[in-house]
Amino acid sequence: MPEPSAPPGAATATDGFRTRLRADCASCFGLCCVVPAFAASADFAVDKPARTPCRNLLADFGCGIHDRLRDKGFPGCTVYDCFGAGQHVSQVTFAGRDWRGAPETAERMFTVFPVMRELHELLWYVNEALTLRAARPVHADLTAAREETERLTLLEPDALAGLDVGPHWRSVNALLSRASELARRGVRRPAELRGADLIGRDFRKADLRGANLRGAFLIGADLRDADLRLADVVGADTRGADLRGADLSTSLFLIQSQLDAAKGDGGTTLPSTLTRPGHWPA
Repeated sequence: MPEPSAPPGAATATDGFRTRLRADCASCFGLCCVVPAFAASADFAVDKPARTPCRNLLADFGCGIHDRLRDKGFPGCTVYDCFGAGQHVSQVTFAGRDWRGAPETAERMFTVFPVMRELHELLWYVNEALTLRAARPVHADLTAAREETERLTLLEPDALAGLDVGPHWRSVNALLSRASELARRGVRRPAELRGADLIGRDFRKADLRGANLRGAFLIGADLRDADLRLADVVGADTRGADLRGADLSTSLFLIQSQLDAAKGDGGTTLPSTLTRPGHWPA
C-alpha cells in the first residue's frame, strides 16, 4: 500500500488552511441557521423557509439547543459543515457587520454565503490533495488552483453574489481526480463504484482499498470492519452507514460531516486530522 501523505514539511504547510477551514460558530452570524431551507423530516423537527432564522437561533447568533440537537429532532444540523465560510463572510466579506444590526446587508450576505461555502469546500479538497505524496506531479497545479480559489473568496460582496462557481469547480475537480488516481494507482484492481446506488448494501469486511466511491450512495450501508484505506469518498452520502470497526485511516477526501452522519465506534480507524463524533460509543 503506497504512503498517502506528503513529507512532513509539505503536510505542515497545509495546517494553517485546515484551521481556517474549520467552522468557528462564535465568529459567525448564524448564517447556516438562516440561509438554508429545510423540511420537517427525520433530520429536522420543523419546516423552515430559506433566508428565515431558525426558531432556535438566539439573539447572540448561538443555537439554543446546540447540545441537544439530536434529542430535539435536529440531527441534520449536526452533520452540516460550512468549512469556515460562515466566519469568513461575517468577519471578512462584511467586516463584522451583522445582518441584524445592519439590515441593509442581509440580502447580499444571504446570497454570498452559499457561494463562499462552495469555495471553502473546494479549498478544503485542494488543500488535502496537496498532502498526498503520490500526487506530487500535480502539486504545482493544485497550488495554483488553491491560490485562485482563495483570490475568489476575497472578492467584494457584489462580485461574490454574481459569481458562477461551476466552471472553476469543474476545472479544479479534474485536478482532484488526477490526484486521486495517482494516490490509488498502487492498489491492485480497486473497485469502480463512482455514483453507485449502494443504499443498504452489505460490505462487511469488504476490501474496498482504493475504491472509487465518489458520489456513491452509502446510506444505511453496512461497512463494519471494511477496509477503506485510500478509497476516494468525495461526495459519498454516508447517512446512517455503519462504520464500526472500519479502517478509514487513509481514505481520500473524507470530511467530518461524513463521519458525523454515520455510525461508528472505538474500533473505527480515522485520519488524525478528523474527530471521532461525540455520538459514537467508545
